[in-house]
Amino acid sequence: MSVVKAPAPEPVVVREVVEPPLSPHRRTVSGIVLIVVGVFIVLAFGLGANKGSATFSLSPVGEPEVDVSVPAAWTSGLLGLVVVGMGVWQLLRGFARRRMSLITGIAIAAFLLGFLCWAASGSTLPLLGLLQSTILAAVPLVLGALGGIMCERTGVINVAIEGQMLVWAFAGALFASVSHNLGLGVLAALISGGLMGALLAVFAIRYLVNQVVLGVVLNVFALGLTGFAYDALMQPHTDQYNSPAVFSAVQIPVLGDIPFIGPLFFDTNVLVYATYVLIVVVDVALFRTRWGLRTRAVGEHPKAADTVGIKVLRTRYVNIILGGLLAWLAGAYLSIGTVGPFGKNMTNGRGFIALAAVIFGRWSPRGAVAAALLFAFADALQTLLTIIQAPVQIPSNFLAMAPYLATIFAVAGLVGRVRAPAADGEPYVK
Repeated sequence: MSVVKAPAPEPVVVREVVEPPLSPHRRTVSGIVLIVVGVFIVLAFGLGANKGSATFSLSPVGEPEVDVSVPAAWTSGLLGLVVVGMGVWQLLRGFARRRMSLITGIAIAAFLLGFLCWAASGSTLPLLGLLQSTILAAVPLVLGALGGIMCERTGVINVAIEGQMLVWAFAGALFASVSHNLGLGVLAALISGGLMGALLAVFAIRYLVNQVVLGVVLNVFALGLTGFAYDALMQPHTDQYNSPAVFSAVQIPVLGDIPFIGPLFFDTNVLVYATYVLIVVVDVALFRTRWGLRTRAVGEHPKAADTVGIKVLRTRYVNIILGGLLAWLAGAYLSIGTVGPFGKNMTNGRGFIALAAVIFGRWSPRGAVAAALLFAFADALQTLLTIIQAPVQIPSNFLAMAPYLATIFAVAGLVGRVRAPAADGEPYVK
């Protein structure tokens, strides 16, 4: 009886994935940018600070003060030297490509911290109040960006975020005023968000209208429609049609009592809490589920997705409408979530800023949140600097430019070229 020996198993070969380094030109440019930013921090914020310490208040208004003081000039100078050191390392050795997002974040954080030390030198800056204002200002930007990501990940450019937010704000204020019920106002904003999303989807997918032109037209349509309805309905009958209540703050037990963290994150209204949940849900859904994999496949290569059985057009329809339903909260937040009554063009360009956050954030929820916080921080800071005595009074218009300048520097030199989904803006025809 012969014994047949089983063939020996083939050895498992582990192949190490080698990440391509940055090109010499891009490494040189990013290194020089880092050095320039670091030198600017040292000279402008370090040497330009007032004598004395920078004091930051960490307690809410009306409670016992908890302050942190640091030497303003030395702290700003040290932060600048850290950025200079990163720039020198980038020129001589170079950081790995995957580290560049982290390096960019460190550079931006050093710039902002150095600026705060400079602004608060010789005085007290209410840091907790500044961060609270930043989070509240970032909420509509985050929600609008999440809706934009849902659309663009399937290959449809959504330039109409501004108009969608405006319609949502109008519907929320109108129905909340008529029904005297904030829940119905939110529901009305939800329905209008779905309708605006469906309108975008039908024209972009069914009729193959140029998506950028379509977004501009929808923005103009929303501005004209809400402006006309405001003049004809809301302004003459304010008490009946434009006097909604506002969501009040709700403190989460235990979490809301944590010093500094509690008042910052867990003592706000339900729309802000809903934003926290949506950030996690969208991020997990896009990158950890089968639906997210199919969504990204449709946005990258719809023909290949179609060949494996993915319904490309249906996926795009669903995601665009979901994007409208997702970001409806942004418009509702602008009216019944903060000020209450609706005002003409109350979005004031926030939809376009949300679109910039989508691009700066590389079409990912976490990146878009970081970009939205950067924009919102500049918005909150320009208001605060009119109150405290900074060493030099900076025009508020320049402060409003700061996040856009940071975006230009980051995209141009620090994090490399941003790449949209390959099929973004490309209609799909079977």
